[in-house]
Order: sequence, then C-alpha cells, then structure tokens
Amino acid sequence: MHLLVGLGNPGARYAGNRHNIGFMALDALHRHWRGTPWRARFQGEASEAVIGTGKVVLLKPQTFMNESGRAVRAAMDFYKIALDDVHVFHDELDLPPARLRVKKGGGNAGHNGLRSITTHCGNDYPRVRLGIGHPGDKALVHAYVLNDFGKGEMPWVEDLTDAVAEFADLLVKGDASHFQSKVLLKMEARGHGKAEPVTKAADKKD
Repeated sequence: MHLLVGLGNPGARYAGNRHNIGFMALDALHRHWRGTPWRARFQGEASEAVIGTGKVVLLKPQTFMNESGRAVRAAMDFYKIALDDVHVFHDELDLPPARLRVKKGGGNAGHNGLRSITTHCGNDYPRVRLGIGHPGDKALVHAYVLNDFGKGEMPWVEDLTDAVAEFADLLVKGDASHFQSKVLLKMEARGHGKAEPVTKAADKKD
C-alpha cells in the first residue's frame, strides 16, 4: 500500500493559494481514480483508492502546513506503510510554473510541510515537486505562496494536476522517471512549455 500526501493549509481562506497546490493535486487524484468519500482521519482528510493495480491512501493533513508530519506519521503507523511508499506532493518555488520534478530525500528548502514530515517520519521519502515559480525576492516569498493563483495561471494549474492524476499509476508502481516524463510531455502538448530530457536521476536523491 502507498500513502499519497498533498500539502496545504485547511479552510476556504487558503484553498486557492499557491501553497495549496498539493491539495489540488490530491483532489485531482481523488476525482480521476474515484476515491472513496473524504473523511476525517489521522488529523486530516483521508480517502482510499486503487491506482493502477495498487491500493493507496490519499491524505490531506488538516493540521496547517508546519504540523503536516503528525498526520503523515499517524497514517503510516495505522496502515504500516514504509517511508519509501509515502509520496508527498508540494509546491516548489525553485521550479518554473507548470514544471514538475520527482526526487527522493534531499533538502527541504525552507518548506515547513516537508520539514515537519522529516521531523516526524524521516527524510528519505519521494517528493513530487510542483513548480509555482519564485517572486524574485526572498522577502516576497511568504506573501507570494499565501496568495491565490491568478486567473491566468489556473489553466496550467488544472492541466498539471490533471496530468499528475492521469499518470499516477506509474508513480505508484515505482517508475518515477516515466511518470515525470509523461507529465511533462502532456504539459508540452497542452502548450505549457517544452518538455526537458528526463534521466534516471528522477529516482535518486539530489
């Protein structure tokens, strides 16, 4: 069994924030793979689904970003899921908008959700980094991530989260490289930039 975690902040106030693209990805996964109704569990909202041939748990922690690890730890312990089988979907300032990278372990780049998961669960889990771009000035980051995506950004946000959901079976079966390349090619086909060459480095730490 795999645990797919989307990071974000709970409540309508934060729903459209750039920081909540992880929640948006989980909602797309839930729709595409027809997950069970969301219900309150593990200090979050949880659902179960079959993605490809694998059973997964979908989890959106409701603890606020900086305590996300508590919810992840609770779900891991209940289902006895290994850290290698926990995939975390999160916003990534260091990638251009509409881009995606998969990596395992590495630094948390100041992301409070990742830091909390590392504290409670360990660091060597796969991350699906969803590019939101950078405002250009470190002093502007806090306001940038806690502001909503603009109307002009929503087409690529929806296309990216839909592509993540469409090809999630590759991720669940352990083929991160092909998952990444399929998503990027789909984004290119939808007019969101040129797909870059993908190597096996997608499965390794950086």
